[in-house]
Amino acid sequence: MVRQIIFHGNYFIDFYKELDLKVKEKVKYVLELIKQVDRVPEKFLSPITGYD
Repeated sequence: MVRQIIFHGNYFIDFYKELDLKVKEKVKYVLELIKQVDRVPEKFLSPITGYD
């Protein structure tokens, strides 16, 4: 299964550009995981809960 990730506007891109290289690598890893697996383990998504 390959999902397509769509970013609306430039919000994510602007945010991503400001990240450190190590954090960018982690974000890329999680996005690739989301694209390729049927069920994403909760440990990868739970840190982003509770934010606006």
